[in-house]
Amino acid sequence: MAVSPEEWIRQADYDADTAEYNFKGGRHFYAVFMCHLAVEKALKGILHQRTGMPPPKGHHLVSLSSQAGLRPPADIMKFLAVLNEIDVTTRYPETLEKMARAYPEKKVDEIMKKTREAIAWIKTQL
Repeated sequence: MAVSPEEWIRQADYDADTAEYNFKGGRHFYAVFMCHLAVEKALKGILHQRTGMPPPKGHHLVSLSSQAGLRPPADIMKFLAVLNEIDVTTRYPETLEKMARAYPEKKVDEIMKKTREAIAWIKTQL
């Protein structure tokens, strides 16, 4: 069964809330991983809405944005590229200690804020 565009957006919001939950619980790199997943689902929602087809199974945010015909503001496009880079390291961490050092609270807080901004902008494109 295909997921509707509206369901993709609901899941994006849910995943962003889960990122916040992980952040508050000190699971910072999992919060970052959930940020990527939330933005990915928002992009898949708009891609599905615009094409009428289920989105691809890939995780590349810039590619999904392009496939949807989006032209994000420069700051959001830069953030999508940053999240792409982060995704690999959080999806397959080398060690927990390395992840803890790579994603201190202040850095993750900024990623969380930018995630909410990116999702809000994506929603304006629906």
